[in-house]
Amino acid sequence: MDNYEYTELLKTLRLKMDNITGVVEPKKIQLRLSEIKKMENDQEFWNDATNAAKIQKEKTQLLRKLDKYTIANDAVNDATELYEMAKEESDEETVKTLYQDAPTLEDQIRAMEIEVLLSGQSDASNAIVSIHPGAGGTESQDWAEMLLRMYKRWAERRGFNIEVLDYQNGEEAGIKDVSFIVKGENAYGYLKVENGIHRLVRISPFDSNAKRHTSFSSVMVSPEIDDDIDIVIEDKDIRIDTYRASGAGGQHVNKTESAIRITHIATNVVVQCQNDRSQHKNKATAMKMLKSRLYELELEAQKAEKDGVLKSEIGWGHQIRSYVMQPYQQVKDTRSNEALSNISAILDGDIDKMIEGVLIAQNRQ
Repeated sequence: MDNYEYTELLKTLRLKMDNITGVVEPKKIQLRLSEIKKMENDQEFWNDATNAAKIQKEKTQLLRKLDKYTIANDAVNDATELYEMAKEESDEETVKTLYQDAPTLEDQIRAMEIEVLLSGQSDASNAIVSIHPGAGGTESQDWAEMLLRMYKRWAERRGFNIEVLDYQNGEEAGIKDVSFIVKGENAYGYLKVENGIHRLVRISPFDSNAKRHTSFSSVMVSPEIDDDIDIVIEDKDIRIDTYRASGAGGQHVNKTESAIRITHIATNVVVQCQNDRSQHKNKATAMKMLKSRLYELELEAQKAEKDGVLKSEIGWGHQIRSYVMQPYQQVKDTRSNEALSNISAILDGDIDKMIEGVLIAQNRQ
């Protein structure tokens, strides 16, 4: 990197920060925090525990966003000022250090860009994720389990928690179905871009002739909705079935039919829960999953109507991302057009770059 390249980089980062400032609106955040502080000083505020908890959650999110913005903005300002001073004083050592620190500075601003993109209505929510294998039996069921492992490892990397709600073993290997909640800040904001069909190409470990196979699995992601989002589901709209909990996903293997399956008749959305011994608790969790899924479907329908996109089946030509292990190694996302070769790391949960690429690409559309 030379002086011209670094100068251009600083100009680009400054422009990005100006755009970020326009979206974050730090002065409005500070004003809102002042309003919250006044509310907290009023004893009546704390008498309404539900509202107080909601405001405290908002305060935490605002403080975090303001802190991240301030750090990123100060980093660009400090680098610019230090660079100008170093040039005036012909301080080559400082200039060299700034060049070396440039990638870190770029990553910092990119992270702030992503933060700005995660400002949708439900982005801060926990995420309810369901993985369903497509046609192909054991091959697709094994692929579904590989995706489950990928998301578990990703959650671990970010310090998120996962609670398995339903887990159905495959006949020979893999899984028939799995649903789980990812609990963490902006979990839904990140994972919403994983919603769609995932395609795997590899030499099958289940084929004695070592032939290449293509497998599909669908990933459905919904925000864990708050209680203040009113979704009415009447008894006549659903069918409830009970079954015996079993498999690795449940905490216990029950002798009673405590597991719950709820089918929403109009949309044919099916949710299942078996993670508790109590049928009552499983039913409550399943109803929450159903409400979250119906809410997500409404968001999808609104977006599809706007974009003119039809719902896809689990199969050829509909995938959002392809994971190719043979004859070459590449993971390519059809929305960002980004292709990466480190497929082992990606399947081990290193998917931040893929996710961020899609978020940025969708924002440009």
